[in-house]
Amino acid sequence: MASFGDLNRVNTNIQSLDAQLSLNKLNKDIADNQLRMSTGLRINRAEDDAAGYSIATKLNSRVEGMDQALRNVGDAKSVLDIAEASFSTVMDNLVEMKGLATQAANETLGADEREYIGQQISALANDINEIADQTVFQDTMLLNGDAGSYSGTLSLTFQVGERSSDTLTAELDTVSVAQLFDVSGVTNVSLNTNVGEGGTQGSIVFNSNVDGTSGDDAIATDFRSFIDVVDNAITAMSDRVNQIGMAQSSLSTREVTLSQSISANSSAASRIMDADFAKEQSESVRLQILQQTSTSALAQANMGPQSVLGFLGQ
Repeated sequence: MASFGDLNRVNTNIQSLDAQLSLNKLNKDIADNQLRMSTGLRINRAEDDAAGYSIATKLNSRVEGMDQALRNVGDAKSVLDIAEASFSTVMDNLVEMKGLATQAANETLGADEREYIGQQISALANDINEIADQTVFQDTMLLNGDAGSYSGTLSLTFQVGERSSDTLTAELDTVSVAQLFDVSGVTNVSLNTNVGEGGTQGSIVFNSNVDGTSGDDAIATDFRSFIDVVDNAITAMSDRVNQIGMAQSSLSTREVTLSQSISANSSAASRIMDADFAKEQSESVRLQILQQTSTSALAQANMGPQSVLGFLGQ
C-alpha cells in the first residue's frame, strides 16, 4: 500500500503496484466466480474448501453405492417374480391334480376312467418338473436346488446396500415331484425316482393294465388316499410361496429405504458442493464494478509520476 510521499518517487511506482495487485486479485475472483457459474459447483477444487470437498466426496460415493444397490434390488425382485410365477403355475397344477383325484375317488367311475385320470395326474406331475427346469434367471436354475442338484435349497444373497454388510438372503426350496409328494402310504401308486439328468425329480405312477405296471389297478380308495398326498404338496408349496413373499416384502422395504437415503445424501452433498446462483450473480456484478474502478485507478496511478516533472520546471 502506498505511503506518504510515495508519489514523489519515479523509479518505483508504489501506487501503480498496489492497483495492479488489487486488479489481479479481482481478476482471479472473477475467474473463480465464472467457473462456479459455468459448472454449477461452489467447490471445484480441493483448495476451494478442503473439508467440504472431502465430506461431499464421501457423500457422493455413498449415493453412487446406493444407486447401484437400488438397481440390485430391482434385479432381485425380478428373480423372485420369476420364481413366484412358476410357483403359481405349479400351484395351479396341484389344484387340478386334487380335482382329478377327487373325481377318481368317486365309486361311480369305472376302471378305464380312473386309468385315464391317473395318466392325466402323472402328466401334470411331470409338468411340475418341467416348470422347475424352465425357471431360469441369468443361467441360474432357481427351483432345482443348490447347483441344480434337485434337492435342498438354493440360497441367493442380494447386495441391497452400499456397505458390505447390507445383504438380504432369499432361500428357494427345490420344486419337484420327489420333493413335494410322498406316496409311501398309498397302495397301487408309486414314485419313480429315476428322473432328471442332474438328480432325482421323480414321477408319479398309478398302477394300471394300460401302462403295463405290476400290481393291481389303482382304485377309488387309492385316489382317496392320494387326495391327502396332494393336500400335503399344496401345503409345501404354500410354505414356499410364503417364504418368497416375505423376501419380496423385505426387498420392497429396502427399495423405499434406499430411495429415501439417496434423496437425503444427495441433498446433503448438494448443500456443500452446489453453487448458489443468485449469490454468484450478485457477486459477479460487484466484481465487475470493482474491476472497472480498479482499472481506472491503475490508469491514474500510472500517470502519477508525471507530476514530478513540475519539480523540474517542465
